Formats: sequence, structure tokens, C-alpha cells
Amino acid sequence: MKPEEYNLEITQKYMDYINPGLTRLVAFMGFDKVEVSADGAIIRDNLGNEYIDCLGGFGVYSIGHRHPRVINALKDQLDKMAFPSKVLLNEPLALLAEKLADIAPGDLQYSFMCNSGTEATEGALKLARIKTGKPGVIYASNSFHGKTLGSLSVTDREKYQKSSRPLLPDVKVVKFDDADSLARAIDSDTACFIVEPIQGEGGIYVPSDDYLPKVRQICDDKNILLIFDEVQSGLGRAGKLFASNLWNVAPDIMTLAKALGGGIMPIGAIMGTRDVWSAFEENPLIHSSTFGGNELAARVALETLNVIIDEDLPRQSREKGEWLIPKLREIASHYDDLVTEVRGMGLFIGIEFKDDDIGNLFLSTLAARNVIVAFTLNSPKVIRIEPPLMIPMEYLETVLERIEESLKEVRTIMDSL
Repeated sequence: MKPEEYNLEITQKYMDYINPGLTRLVAFMGFDKVEVSADGAIIRDNLGNEYIDCLGGFGVYSIGHRHPRVINALKDQLDKMAFPSKVLLNEPLALLAEKLADIAPGDLQYSFMCNSGTEATEGALKLARIKTGKPGVIYASNSFHGKTLGSLSVTDREKYQKSSRPLLPDVKVVKFDDADSLARAIDSDTACFIVEPIQGEGGIYVPSDDYLPKVRQICDDKNILLIFDEVQSGLGRAGKLFASNLWNVAPDIMTLAKALGGGIMPIGAIMGTRDVWSAFEENPLIHSSTFGGNELAARVALETLNVIIDEDLPRQSREKGEWLIPKLREIASHYDDLVTEVRGMGLFIGIEFKDDDIGNLFLSTLAARNVIVAFTLNSPKVIRIEPPLMIPMEYLETVLERIEESLKEVRTIMDSL
């Protein structure tokens, strides 16, 4: 079968058995090719095309695709034991939890391992309610914390929420980057405030420098728990090991996922302080997961953390972002009829276009130049730049050239309409 025919066959299987709407969207963006291999910052399809990955699996591939150290750790663990008995002690899990406690901000000490970011959100909200004995949850406008029912209840996107109502009760939304609105919303029933230190799917929004310190103080004063969602912003993405480190603020509970699995295994984590973890004292099985923290995932996550630290990926992200963001802004200044703003920290970057249609055109023209990007889920007019943190500088130079070429093409298309 010819490669083009194979693409059509797989596309049809997506239409018939997976998600017809998503299949049409992928085809519109020019990504209706079958991926077959990847390493570092490069993805290859069955037609022999090579793509520079500037999406990074929505933040999954921070250490790159198929990092050899992580692959070797996975193979070694697979030869020993992949999944736990659930009754004996699990060494990789213990070592991973110790490592997380060593690098986490503030007094975060304990970890519960799950399988994804939305699971981590669910567990974090549940833990806050158990610990405080209160039902109320506050979240920030424009937030994204997942799409399972509890996580969706604190994800500020009407498009995703409306068909699943009623959602969780006792949940309020306050304005992001407005600490005063949080203070006004807290009442005697409030258990916690959940927030992304830098909003990802909302459109890569970086808060004011005084926002998170004020939020921390308000939560302390009002005696509620503070949850940081670092699923996408954490583990070096924003130029520090955790985005909250940018403001020297620590939460009571933190969620992790995406990059934690090294692009090899799904894994998420809920971290908490000793005080928060006292909720497990009365009933240590009040929250559990069949697959969470299995030997294979834990071993991969541990080696991923070692790679992030040994290769100083937070520094790489910071320095590359300090080089890339000004250059993107300079290019964008020549296309102010198309681009509204370039913003971000490290390699957590958003390009906001005047409207969704322009963003979609840019995405598809860049895909035609073999650069993979995507829009943010809450704001389709914002195209994210989230490459692997180890991406070589020469790749970023190529990406800049192709971005400018794509903007020229988009302007020509828009002028012809």
C-alpha cells in the first residue's frame, strides 16, 4: 500500500471509530499524516517528512522524545517488574516521592501518584475538602484544570462545561490576576483556591508579580488551602523548576503530570504538606488508584526528574525563552494587523492573533512548513510555542524563519479575501 493510501485508511479509521469531528479538525490543520517515529525535537511521518516539534505534546515532551536515559530506565524496570502487587512496598515509588519532596517548593512533603493531570486535580480538590471539612472551591477565570467532572467544574470554558451540567456544587469563579476578587469571594464554607501560576490553556497568561504573593497571604489570613496546578507550567517549562518559584510562593497542595512521565509513561502526582496529609491518618485508603505509582511509571518519572536536573533544563528554558520571545515580538511588530501580543516565560509562549480564523490560518501554514504548533484550548486565537526544553538553538532559528514566512502568507491570504 502506498503511504498516501495508508494515510487515508488511518484517517478513515479515526472517522469511523475514534472522533469524526477531531479528525476533520486535524485534516484542516494539515496534520492528517501518520506519525511513525520521533527523537529529541523531531517527529517523522510515514511519508518521510520531518517536523520540528514546537508543541511538545502540550507540555509532555520537556526532555524531548525518547530520551535515551529514560528509555534505558524503562527497559531495565520492565525486565524486573512493571506493575505492583499493591500490598508489598514499591521501591521506585518511594524513591520518586523522596525526589519530589526534595525539589518541591515550600513544605510539600508527601505525594500521591495517579495517571494524569485531570486525575491529580480531582484528588487535590477531594483532599482539600477532606482536610478542611468544607465544601467550597474557588477557581480563577480563564483557567483549565482538566475535563473530568470535578476538574471541569473548575475549568472556565463554557464550551466544555455546558453539556455536562450540573457540575460540582459550591464552586465559584474569581478573576485571574486579581487578588482582591479572591478575598471577597472567600466565605466560611471555602475549602481552597485552585490556580495555575501561569495559565496555559487560557492563552499563556503570566500574572502580575504581586499576584501570587498576595494570594498566598489571603489564603493564610482566611485559613483556606492554596492549590497550584503545575501540570503544564512545572518541571522547567517556565524557566524555573516550578513556575511558582518565579515568585517564591509555595502552595499547600500541588498537582503535576505531563512532563513528569518523560514522554514515555502517563503519570500524575498530587503533593501536599504534612498538615494536609493528616487527612490520610484516619483512613489511609480514602483515596487510591489501581495503576497510579506503578513501578514502571515511577521509575520513568524518577529518571525524568534526574534528566531535568542534570541537564539543567529550567536554565535552558529560561535562556532560550529570553532569546526567543524578543525575536518573536520583533517579527510580530511587523504584522500588527494580524498579531495582538506575544507573551510567556521560558519556553511557555503564546502568540495571540486578532481572531480565531487568523490563528487557524497561521497554524495550518506553519504545519505546511513542517513546524508543529497548536492553539490553546480556552483561546483558539492563541497559538502556543512549547517545544522540548532541550531543543537545539539552530532549530529555534529555523522556526523563527518559518514563522515569519507563515505570517507573510497569512497576510497575503487575508488581503485577498
